[in-house]
Amino acid sequence: MFQGLVAFGHSLAGFLTPSAIGLVLASTFVGVVIGALPGLTATMGVALMTTLTLKLPSSQALLVLICTYVGAIYGGSRSAILLNIPGTPASAASCLDGYALARQGMAGRAMGIATSGSVMGTLIGMFFLALFTPLLGEFALKFGAYEFFWLAVFGVIISATLTGGDALKGWIAGFAGLFIATIGQDGIHAFERFNFGNRDLAGGVSLVPALVGAFGFAEILVAMSEKRPPVKINALDSVIPKIRDVFQYWRTIIRSGVIGTFIGIVPGVGEDVAAWSSYAAAKRASKEKELFGKGSVEGLMAAETGDNACVPGAIIPVLTLQIPGSAPAAVLMAAMLIHGVKPGPMIMIESPQFVYDIVAMMMLATIGILIYGLTLTKFLVQVLRVPTTIIVPIILVLCTVGTFALASRLFDIWVMVFFGVLGFVLRRFGYPMAPLVLGIVLGDLLEKNFRRGLVLSDGDLSPFFTRPISGVMFGLIVLVVLLRLPMLRRLFTRRPATESA
Repeated sequence: MFQGLVAFGHSLAGFLTPSAIGLVLASTFVGVVIGALPGLTATMGVALMTTLTLKLPSSQALLVLICTYVGAIYGGSRSAILLNIPGTPASAASCLDGYALARQGMAGRAMGIATSGSVMGTLIGMFFLALFTPLLGEFALKFGAYEFFWLAVFGVIISATLTGGDALKGWIAGFAGLFIATIGQDGIHAFERFNFGNRDLAGGVSLVPALVGAFGFAEILVAMSEKRPPVKINALDSVIPKIRDVFQYWRTIIRSGVIGTFIGIVPGVGEDVAAWSSYAAAKRASKEKELFGKGSVEGLMAAETGDNACVPGAIIPVLTLQIPGSAPAAVLMAAMLIHGVKPGPMIMIESPQFVYDIVAMMMLATIGILIYGLTLTKFLVQVLRVPTTIIVPIILVLCTVGTFALASRLFDIWVMVFFGVLGFVLRRFGYPMAPLVLGIVLGDLLEKNFRRGLVLSDGDLSPFFTRPISGVMFGLIVLVVLLRLPMLRRLFTRRPATESA
């Protein structure tokens, strides 16, 4: 523990320079603005900033991306409270009580509660990030090719199951992402597949243009196809958080922080599930259940604490298992690889200080959202008045320029456009984006470890099922799939009615 504190102090001291502090303030502000604007997501913000940080040193680039990530998740509460429109999917739960408080003339107090919950949730997640990453890293050293194969499959399956909606559509999207990851040369013999004679496709589909298209260009198409009503902002009272709100609901804060962190660790689930799970748990344990949905301070605190605690939680499997815990974390992992940082089980052996660098970045991002929450809220909410006709062209230019700057290839722009149209069409038919993105990210890991496992076993498939960890993971996957089958779900839902009869 003492060595961890020393390492954290050393990392934090390294970022206390004028240039680093300037990057923290600027990128956190950009994240808050992206989060506050309805329709723009944290994933789109991180993907866009990834393309704009290619020339920065790796430490500064990751600092910018983490601050953007944290700022965007926090910023979503601004429009959720003032407009009843979640700025990001993670802030949807905050609409229930945040907007109700704003209608009661307590918009400032509601945003102060959101700021308190966001800061406390991120701090709780940071604690578990520093505590669990070394432990999980040691456990991950026991993973071989067989275990990593099932881990990749589990990530796609569970993300499709927990993102809401039809699980079958989520699985279809996830396995479509896995197929897209196989386009180009294979990772062992460099044999070209599915490129249809196109030399540009021989190198595969670049991850960042695909992500910018799926979450950036697709959002532009959605914004163009939907007409949003004019924004009306309620008057603000004091935005300074009340100490009483924090101490009165300390149990809710701790519970929501723990729930959010552990949901973040589950591959591909994300901050929206963390927010709703924390909100539901707070409502079950509350003595004021009747206030939930009508202006409950406890409900708003739980939702904001849960979704922000999920951010550090989602980074834990990135660092230890090379498995992203959420869609923004998937983009962050891609940025790490682009900047020469290789996360995975060996990170605690090869570069243990890097883990504490990430914790220090999270701390600085937390300070950034606290500063903006206390000082610039009344200014930031004016951003919501900016019409879509101005925002959409700016985002389109940034997406295009950033994608082209990645490798100076026109082909990457076409990849962005293709995935933007694909993402727009899939959303229209109810297919979630998170499993698709996770499939693209995990495809390389899944294929390489499957083939590596076959080489090690001389073509024998049995080690994928007979090794202890592999067998447990395979059983979990089968259980998750069976529980989503309509026949079994009807069986479980009818049993109580039969017993009561």
